[in-house]
Amino acid sequence: MAVTKRRPSIAVLIYTAGVVTLGGYFTFASVQGEYGLFRRIQIEAELSELQEVSGELELQLTDMRNKSMRLSDGYLDLDLLDQQARDVLGYLRADEIVIR
Repeated sequence: MAVTKRRPSIAVLIYTAGVVTLGGYFTFASVQGEYGLFRRIQIEAELSELQEVSGELELQLTDMRNKSMRLSDGYLDLDLLDQQARDVLGYLRADEIVIR
């Protein structure tokens, strides 16, 4: 009995090439695509940075609210009013000397 070598049919080769191509595409898309792994890492880094900025802005907002409350009609802090008049308007008392 003679052993005959059969070559794979063209359909099997096309099927295998299609499966390998689709596997490569989906692997590439899952790593580098718009919703891929690298994009997710980039978004998480941006989120961390924006949360830090948000925390800083929250502190500034709290400080501004405190100063606004202290300068309101119902509660007037004369020391803060004097400080703001000096800083913003450049006011001085008659007996003061300014060295710059």
